[in-house]
Amino acid sequence: MFKLYGFPVSNYYNMVKLTLLEKGFEFEEVITRPSQEDDFLNKSPMGKIPCLEIEEGPLSETNVIFDFLEDISSEVPLYPEDPYQRAKVRELSKSIELYLELVARQLLGVVFFGAPADEQLNEKVSVELDKGVAALNRLLIFSPFAAGEQMTYADFMLYYTVTLGNMATKKVLGRDLCDELPGLAAWLTMMDGNPLVQKVNADRDEALKAMTA
Repeated sequence: MFKLYGFPVSNYYNMVKLTLLEKGFEFEEVITRPSQEDDFLNKSPMGKIPCLEIEEGPLSETNVIFDFLEDISSEVPLYPEDPYQRAKVRELSKSIELYLELVARQLLGVVFFGAPADEQLNEKVSVELDKGVAALNRLLIFSPFAAGEQMTYADFMLYYTVTLGNMATKKVLGRDLCDELPGLAAWLTMMDGNPLVQKVNADRDEALKAMTA
C-alpha cells in the first residue's frame, strides 16, 4: 500500500490525494508537516510535502508523482493519449503553478498566519497576477474541463490552486479570480460536484478549522 505524506490543508497534497482516489489506489495518509529532519529528508530531499512512498522507495514533487501514477495506471487516464495534447496539459499545469499558485502564495502569510499587511508586496503580487491571468486566459479551455473534454491533472492543479489562492486574492487584494478567468465559476461548480473532490475537501476543511482554531 502506498503512503502519502503531508497534511490536508496543503493544496499540493490534495492534488495528489485526489489523483490517488480517482485512480482507485489504496493508500495510507501519514500526517506530516514540511520538515528538515534527516528521516523526512531521506524521503523528500527538500523537506517538502507531499511525498509518496511506494514499495521501491519515496517520490517527491507533485508533477513527478502525477507522471509516475499515470505510468503505472492506465485504467483512469488523466493525460490525453495524443502526445501534443499531453504536452498542452503539462504546459497549462506548469503555467497554473508558476503564474498563479506561486503568485497567490505570497499572500498566504497575511491570510492564515497573521503577517502584517505589506502594500509593496501587494502591488508586486497584483502586477504578477495581471500577467498570470492574461497568460492563463490564453490557455484555459473550460470545455468543460480546464484543458478540454477530458479531466486531467490540469484540473487538479487549477482547482486546488484557485480554492486556496482565491481566498487570498479576495481578502488581501479585493480580486475575485472568477471575475478575471471567464468560465472559472461554472467549472468550479462542476468540480465541486465530484464526490471524490467533496471527500478531499471535507478532510481539508476539518484540518483547516483545527489549524485556525
